Amino acid sequence: MTESKTAYAVSVVVPIFNEVESLPRLYQEVREAMEAAGVAYEIIFVDDGSTDGSAELLRELHQEAPQTVRYIVFRRNFGQTAAMAAGFDCAQHEVIVPIDADLQNDPHDIPRLLEKIDEGYDVVSGWRADRKDKLLSRRLPSMMANRLISAITGVHLHDYGCTLKAYHREVAEHMNFYGELHRFLPVLASWAGARVAEIEVNHRPREFGQSKYGIGRTLRVVLDLITIKFLLSYSTKPMQVFGKWGMAAMATGFGAALITLAQKLWKGQDVTDNAWLFIAMFFSLGGLQLIGMGLLGEINVRTYYESQQKSIYTIREQSESE
Repeated sequence: MTESKTAYAVSVVVPIFNEVESLPRLYQEVREAMEAAGVAYEIIFVDDGSTDGSAELLRELHQEAPQTVRYIVFRRNFGQTAAMAAGFDCAQHEVIVPIDADLQNDPHDIPRLLEKIDEGYDVVSGWRADRKDKLLSRRLPSMMANRLISAITGVHLHDYGCTLKAYHREVAEHMNFYGELHRFLPVLASWAGARVAEIEVNHRPREFGQSKYGIGRTLRVVLDLITIKFLLSYSTKPMQVFGKWGMAAMATGFGAALITLAQKLWKGQDVTDNAWLFIAMFFSLGGLQLIGMGLLGEINVRTYYESQQKSIYTIREQSESE
């Protein structure tokens, strides 16, 4: 392995949920990779409500290397996104690298991610090109989801689901974690102006425990994708989406009303027995509701940004003021 020339210190974030069997080996491999790369580092373990004794082991690792190992223990299981958010919040170094605790990600790939960061990228995403998972339940749904995400967001990655990524701290500070959006962090980073790259990484078969995810997760990914698309395109201008569909609905209702009127005047058809009247009422009321939702969304957006003095943009570089 080529020694990394990066000058960045690294915070390795490890979300954990019932992975006690793999933790000692993972800890040793991360240490070996970081020391071989010659970089300053810390390892932040986040126990997401494990019930298998993981917390006790983390305390032992911390006592063994208190300057290197830090840990967080949740009161209950909050999910991988929350665990990663806690790790990112506690990270102290310039580059943050999340990695799975199940040993399927290879810690020896971390120096390669750092080398890509040194090339000027803000986010480097791992691509499990030779993935060691079941075809029908894991790989095929993931492949379809990755293509759908790339097509809708415009950020073209082969593998959004790979936890092993490297984030420059300046970019990570502008990302908010909600729901199960951790897989979309490169999209959120790109939206904020970050430069995103992807490299192939090693993927190993699971040796301990069982996977926490199955094919049922695909539906949640689709729902999260809808959320991400709305956030990327309309988070600061909700009227553009609700108002557009509201105007279309009202136009449809107006057209149906004209047809109702024409049939009444020229054919003498009873208005109360005309289906076009109900269509006109449905679309007109629906259009008014959509426009009303757009207005409420605009008010919420302004309250959100102005009450927190939150900026709607991010700056990569700025000249010093005199």
